[in-house]
Amino acid sequence: MPDGPLLAAAVDLNGPGRYLHWSIFIVSEANLALVAVMVVIFGAALLLPFPRHQDHAGTAPDPQSTASGQHLSKADGASADAADAVMWTARVRRLGLRLLPPAKLLPDRQPAYVASWIYVFGVATLATLALAIASGFAIALGGTDWWHTNPVGHFFNSLHLWSVEAFMAFMVIHLWGKFWMAAWRGRRALTWMTGVIAFAASVIECFTGYLSQQNFDSQWISTNGKDAVNATGLGAFFNLMDFGQMLLWHVVLIPVLLVSLVGAHVLAVRVRGVSHPLPARRARGRDARRAAAAADAAEWTGATRRYDILKEASAATGIAVVLVVALASLLSSPDSPPVTVASWAKVAPADFVATVASELAGTSETANYGPPYNHGTSNVQRIGVSWQTLSGVHEPIDPARTFVVDPLAKVAPTDAALARALDRYRAAPAPTQQQWANAYLKAVADVRFDHGTPIVPAAGDGPVPTMVATELTLARAGAIDADLLARQSFYGANFTRPLLFLEDGQYYAAQAQAQHLTGTQWGVMNETGSYPGQPWLWLYTLWYQVPGFKSSANVDLIAIYLTGAATLLLLAVPFLPGLRDIPRIVPIHRLIWRDSAPDPSRRGRGGS
Repeated sequence: MPDGPLLAAAVDLNGPGRYLHWSIFIVSEANLALVAVMVVIFGAALLLPFPRHQDHAGTAPDPQSTASGQHLSKADGASADAADAVMWTARVRRLGLRLLPPAKLLPDRQPAYVASWIYVFGVATLATLALAIASGFAIALGGTDWWHTNPVGHFFNSLHLWSVEAFMAFMVIHLWGKFWMAAWRGRRALTWMTGVIAFAASVIECFTGYLSQQNFDSQWISTNGKDAVNATGLGAFFNLMDFGQMLLWHVVLIPVLLVSLVGAHVLAVRVRGVSHPLPARRARGRDARRAAAAADAAEWTGATRRYDILKEASAATGIAVVLVVALASLLSSPDSPPVTVASWAKVAPADFVATVASELAGTSETANYGPPYNHGTSNVQRIGVSWQTLSGVHEPIDPARTFVVDPLAKVAPTDAALARALDRYRAAPAPTQQQWANAYLKAVADVRFDHGTPIVPAAGDGPVPTMVATELTLARAGAIDADLLARQSFYGANFTRPLLFLEDGQYYAAQAQAQHLTGTQWGVMNETGSYPGQPWLWLYTLWYQVPGFKSSANVDLIAIYLTGAATLLLLAVPFLPGLRDIPRIVPIHRLIWRDSAPDPSRRGRGGS
């Protein structure tokens, strides 16, 4: 990075440190400087006068004033109370007590109509969310490889999987119920909207969780899903193939957002209360509709029943624990091993050498992909504007160099034949290199193997056969995997290069096809084996099956735009005539409130 005026003024502390020795102690000058600053701050805190404010009524009296018989007058007390009232703390406290008095925050009564199993799923959602977080904490104790190498770790991973599946299932059922109850009525739109946003955040949380599994499903989702993210222009900043980034989003960023949204949703429920039953007949006329809206927003004045919220939450958590432990014990969790370059080269060597030839010839998918990897155009999507092109190239990849030439150059000093072939290839002009690669790519269709060495029919392919044969040997030994990951920091977790290399071959996609994971197989919703995947993503993957859409070069953008539009419609249901009236037209709510008697006190006000 070029030095600017600000960078030039920065102090570089990366050089060797200086240390002082005294008796048995060794201390760095940097440590001494830090301690000195701490001492100065501590001394300043002791010596500097603290800003004094006017004493307030109700505080402990000054002993000297008490001894001399001096006390605050009534006027002084009133002045102090007025000063207290404008304090931020006092204002927030008053607001909190007004919106959430203890009887609302921890209620022991609730309306009698809250007597349906549909109401249980809100508490069940919270219980399974807590269990998912707790099992995630347990996995974190063992680290990112624990669930692959230790049966205890795998069990906790199973607990996490099934708690998440239960959480999402209960949340969706809860959302269904609230839709058919028209639960946004009575100035409860914010309650509805926080619930919908929490659902969207949960989908992202689950998605990043699948990306963090480090198994085949995780690999395939990352490479298959990157096209949609890249099409939005976000691929340069949100890299699905960067395991480290996805893991941190999964365990830190999204959980903080999700817990905050769920907390806001629960508080909104406590503030506004649960929605009243829908009236048997729809209000007609402006005055009647206003009266009905006012009745929906008013406090419930009808019959109530006892409600032990803590007992219900404890019971729901206990049932959730039993359910999830049983599922984890009986069904475990998927752990289909990931595909590596080494396993690919061993199992499908013909496909591997053909892919290496395509990288040299510049005909692979990665070679022509486009942003954020290069300036190709084959995978660039545009509907009006290309966000992908606007975002630019942020992770430049030249497949011939990245996947073939550079790895071979690492071992060329110890392999004379390879060194000669590589020197000849590098010395040739670009058209000659292209001619050699094209000739080999054509001949490799008839490749055969003699003791593991690829043999192709004679062609004008120059040094390419020697380069490809050595690449195959290195790949089988795991050296290509290591090299593609080694071009980052020691603790790097970005798997973009090896995954793109795998994706350029046919073997990788064939494994996904066999596991029913491809886009034409509704694969976004599926998991390896017979495990449930992400059925809540049906709306997104639907667009990939629609005739006309599925053959479009812009199908990812189409799916994102339409799914986004549908999500915004769901979010805005409380404000959209027609959509918000569906629960009245299709009276499923009658099954929820079938045992509820109308509240006589609400008659004449548009209520039930």
